[in-house]
Amino acid sequence: MKKVLLLLLAVTMFIALPAVRSYATVTQDTTATAPPEDIVFTEVGSAQDSAANSAIKDSVKQDTVKADKAAVVAKNDAPKQSLWVTFGLGLLAGIAAFFLPCIFPMVPLTVGFFTKRAESRAKGIRSAIIYGLSIIVIYVGLGVIITLIWGASALNEISTDGFFNIFIFLILIVFGVSFLGAFEITLPSSFVNKLDAKSDSKGLSGIFFMAATLAVVSFSCTGPLIGTSLVAINTDLLTPVVVMFGFSLSLAVIFTLFAIFPSLMTGLPKSGGWLNSIKVFLGFLELGLSLKFLSTADLAYHWGILDREIFLAIWIVLALILGVYLLGKIKFSHDSDLPYVSVPRLFIATATFVFAIYLIPGLWGAPLKAVSALVPPLSTQDFVIGQDSGSGSNQGAASASHSKRKYADFLHIPHNIDGFFDYEEALAYAKEVKKPLFLDFTGHGCVNCREMEARVWSDPRVLKKLKEDYIVVSLYTDDKTDLPVAEQFESKILGTKVNTVGKKFKHLQAERFNTISQPYYVLLGTDEKLLVSPPIGVEFNIDTYLKYLDNGLAEFAKKQTNE
Repeated sequence: MKKVLLLLLAVTMFIALPAVRSYATVTQDTTATAPPEDIVFTEVGSAQDSAANSAIKDSVKQDTVKADKAAVVAKNDAPKQSLWVTFGLGLLAGIAAFFLPCIFPMVPLTVGFFTKRAESRAKGIRSAIIYGLSIIVIYVGLGVIITLIWGASALNEISTDGFFNIFIFLILIVFGVSFLGAFEITLPSSFVNKLDAKSDSKGLSGIFFMAATLAVVSFSCTGPLIGTSLVAINTDLLTPVVVMFGFSLSLAVIFTLFAIFPSLMTGLPKSGGWLNSIKVFLGFLELGLSLKFLSTADLAYHWGILDREIFLAIWIVLALILGVYLLGKIKFSHDSDLPYVSVPRLFIATATFVFAIYLIPGLWGAPLKAVSALVPPLSTQDFVIGQDSGSGSNQGAASASHSKRKYADFLHIPHNIDGFFDYEEALAYAKEVKKPLFLDFTGHGCVNCREMEARVWSDPRVLKKLKEDYIVVSLYTDDKTDLPVAEQFESKILGTKVNTVGKKFKHLQAERFNTISQPYYVLLGTDEKLLVSPPIGVEFNIDTYLKYLDNGLAEFAKKQTNE
C-alpha cells in the first residue's frame, strides 16, 4: 500500500507543474494588469475598429464602453476554464498535503476523536460530515481574507514588479529549505493549545475547533504548499478562494471518509521515513519553482543575473540531487535509514534523471519545448550552437541592424527574426518596403508567449512568413526600462502615468485594440487598419496560425492592387 501511495504522490506532483503552466496559459497572460473599473476592454471586430479607436482617442465615449460590459462578460469564457484548472491544482495540492508528516499521522487521532464522541452510527456520520465542512470553511475563509486584503488588481499590478518577484523568490526558497528539514515553520504553541482545548467541548463548536486544530498543527507542511499554489497563479480575483476550496475539499473528503469508516485505517501504511521523503521531494519542487519568479524580475529589469544557461544548470543540479536522494545516497536530518530502494522510488528517481538529461542540451541552445514557458528565452543565452539556422536567439546576423533600432540593445525577438521593438519605427519601415505589419504584444513574464514562440513560431512555414512577408514588431508591455522624461505622459485609459517602455506599449494596445492581453497578434496594413479581424492570441494549432497569416497577406495584396 505504501508503494502505491508513493507512486500516486509522484504522479500528482508531475501533474501539478503542468497545471500551473496551464493556468498561466489561460489566465495569467490574458489579464496582465487590471484596468480601472470604469474601463472595459473588448475585442475589436471589423465593424467596431474605427468607432472604437476614435472613441478611445477622443476620450469622450467611455459610457458606450461601459454599456457593453454585460456583452463582453458573456462572451469571455476564459475565466471559467482557468478557474477549473485552478480548482484542479488545489485538489492536487490537497492530495499531496495529506501524505506529509504533519497531516498523515493525524488520521488515527481524528478517528479516535470521533469514535469517542459517537453515541450512534447516525450521529457519528453527521459529526464526520460537519468536520469535513468545517475544514472547507476554515481554508476557504482564509482564501477570502487573502482576496480582500490583496484583490485582483493589486496582485495583477505587482505580478511583474521586480521587488515583488524577488520577495516571492525568497519566500519559496524559505519554504523549500524548510521542507528539506533545515527548520520548521510553525505557529505559536499557545495558540495551538487554546484551539486543542476548545476541541474537547461538546457540540458543533468542538468539531469545528478540532478542524481548526488540524489546520493549525499542519501549518508547517500546508503553509508552504498553499503559498506556492497561490503565488504560482496569483492573477485572478477568485484564485485564492478556488485554490483553498480545492485544497480543503481533498483533505475534507479524505478525513471524513476515515472518520465514517475507521476500518479503512487498516489499509494505510505506518508512518515512517517515507513521509519525510515526500516532504523533501516537495522541497526540491519549491526550490525549482522559485527560479521562475527571480527570472521574471531579471528579464523585466534587465539585470542579467539569471541567464538561460544558469537557470537550466540549477534545474539540472536540483534534479540530479533529487534523484540521488531518492536512491538513498543522500540523507537529510529527519531521514531514517533506507534498507532498500522500492520500485516506486526507483521509477521516480529515473524520471528525475531523465528530466535532467533532457535539460542538458538546452545549455547549448536546444529549444526545450516542454519547459519553454518556464525557462528564460534563448535571447539570454550566451552561446547557442547553430544559431544561424533559425533556432537561436535574436543575435547573430541580425545584430548589426538591430543595434541601430530603438530598444534593440535590451529587447530581442527569437529565431533570428530581424524585427523592430517600436511601433512608429516599424510602421515607417513597413511603408518604405511595402509590407504588412505583424504586431506581437508580448511580455517578459508571459509564459504563453514563450510557448507560442517555441511551439508555433519555430515551425519552418510560420518562421518563413514572419521573416520574409511581414515586418515583425515585438512590443513588450511589461518592460521596466524608464522612458525619457519628454516621452512620459498620463494615460487616461490605463489610469496611470506612462513612464516605462512597457506602459508605453500597454497604452498603445489598450488604445488601439481595447485589450491588454498577451500574447496578442495583430496584422496591420501600412494604413494602420486591421487586415484580419479580430486579432488572435494563444493559438497552438499551427495550421490555424498559418491560415491567419495567409489571410493577412491576401488582404494586404488586395489593398495594394486597389491602390
